[in-house]
Amino acid sequence: MAEFDSRGLQLSTESPQAASRYREGVDLLLSAWPGAENALRQSINHDHDFALAHAALARLHMIRAERAEARARIATAEEIVARNGSPREISHVSTLSLTVNGHSAKALESALAHLDKWPRDVLILSLPLGAFGLFAFSGMADHDRARVDLCERVANQYDADDWWFLTYRGWSHAENGSVSRGRDLAQRGLELRRTNANAAHAVSHAMFEQGATQEAEALLANWLPGYDRAGLLHGHLAWHAALSALERDDPQHALAIYSEHVQPSVSLGVPINVVSDTVSLLWRLQAYGHAVPSGLWEDVESYAESRFPKPGLAFVEVHMGLLAAATGNDAAAHLRIEANTRRVADGTLPAGPVVPSICHAAVAFARGHYAECVRILEPAASDVARIGGSGAQREIIEDMLLLALMRSGESRKAQDLLDHRLHRRPSQRDARWRRQIEV
Repeated sequence: MAEFDSRGLQLSTESPQAASRYREGVDLLLSAWPGAENALRQSINHDHDFALAHAALARLHMIRAERAEARARIATAEEIVARNGSPREISHVSTLSLTVNGHSAKALESALAHLDKWPRDVLILSLPLGAFGLFAFSGMADHDRARVDLCERVANQYDADDWWFLTYRGWSHAENGSVSRGRDLAQRGLELRRTNANAAHAVSHAMFEQGATQEAEALLANWLPGYDRAGLLHGHLAWHAALSALERDDPQHALAIYSEHVQPSVSLGVPINVVSDTVSLLWRLQAYGHAVPSGLWEDVESYAESRFPKPGLAFVEVHMGLLAAATGNDAAAHLRIEANTRRVADGTLPAGPVVPSICHAAVAFARGHYAECVRILEPAASDVARIGGSGAQREIIEDMLLLALMRSGESRKAQDLLDHRLHRRPSQRDARWRRQIEV
């Protein structure tokens, strides 16, 4: 009797138990919920020659930055699928292999070609989507639009109550400016599957873009206690709550959240989230004029340098540059700037020159050279989206430009930027800054 995945695609296993545990494991993976590894390993135990279970486990290892385990597992999947896989499964494993082995441009091309034939292959559809997906880290300036276009292209292939597709379709629309529609879609995804960290995340982002600070805090206060600290997004969702506290001008509450959920010693999130969340929250506190308690920057610096000793993703490089600038480590900042400038020159940094420009601007900002920060950052502002991540994460760069304009006496430009931001979304903080300029 044939076995199928949760979206109706046939699986090359004769074991009902393996198929059942695979469906469970993939859904746990797609909801960023604990238990995915256990379910996928049980699937493999029921059928050692089930290639897609090995491939899904490789994907999970990759998400958790366990690169050696991911490569070993995808190699097993490739060996098995070459012997007994269907065309769909061969393409599925090949696409995941390109992703796991760091061939991002080829992986994106392969994923899009695969989805033309098998649009309901949800694990492959997940690869281009998200703040850290193949679109976001492609260096494209319009990756927000690309995600929406992809979701809409395949929307008629998904059931109206597919909780995962609703989640990511909603997130994509919210990030691309259709915030109300995006929130409605993501909220429906969360209602259909409460144990869905990606949906709570998507709704939080939509609320951020709407300036719905109190609603975001209430959502997370109610939802987060039911999400195990081992969940991949636990620390990052707490970061969202801390941003809401800063929006209300409550740095002590933001620091309390940071200490309990976000800092490296307590977060069990993936390294890219731990570094970007800690750096950006402490940077905001410092830039907004609040004291950062002794030792916090040093802990982040130690963690970040151990996880990202060499230049890599543009998104990480920007945060490493912000970290070096904020801690006064000019030597580390300039090493990163020089390395990334070389990568721009040889074409190996897809995001391009915006990365070293942001890092240069961060050093100028940290030194109090605000006019120099503006001179560097203003021409690069239109390319900031190329670094990937979400609008909430990239706002730190716009904040740096805005504060540099205010502190260098460029009041008119600062007012224009604030007016633009306030038109885009209501913000208590921006309103305070607008009043400050007017005084």
